[in-house]
Amino acid sequence: GDIKDVSGTELNFPIIADPDRKVSELYDMIHPGEGDTSTVRAVFIIDPKNKVRLTLTYPKSVGRNFDEIVRVIDALQLTDSYPISTPVDWKPGAKVIVSPAMSTDDAKARFGDVEEVKPYLRWTPQPTS
Repeated sequence: GDIKDVSGTELNFPIIADPDRKVSELYDMIHPGEGDTSTVRAVFIIDPKNKVRLTLTYPKSVGRNFDEIVRVIDALQLTDSYPISTPVDWKPGAKVIVSPAMSTDDAKARFGDVEEVKPYLRWTPQPTS
């Protein structure tokens, strides 16, 4: 409720209150030597199959980067749907890397436009369907 009151934004993802520190200790979310745990800033992205796909733990003095969290979710959903990887600093709509497990001929048949830099490094526009 406080987040909505302060920011005007209603949250649509779970936040865990952990007054007895059971969760934060179980998942090693407390930075050593930080003492007060009133603002443990851990992020877990868990897929529909209950697999932890990403963990981020920010120091309590540093706010989370929600743009990065959304970017990671976009990348995970995209790479789960296609035989690709997202490069460093990838943003939705940017070029992606074709899986090294796929031949260049198969990549061209599947994606059309494929730029081969090295046999193991091929770029293609982000797939959309």
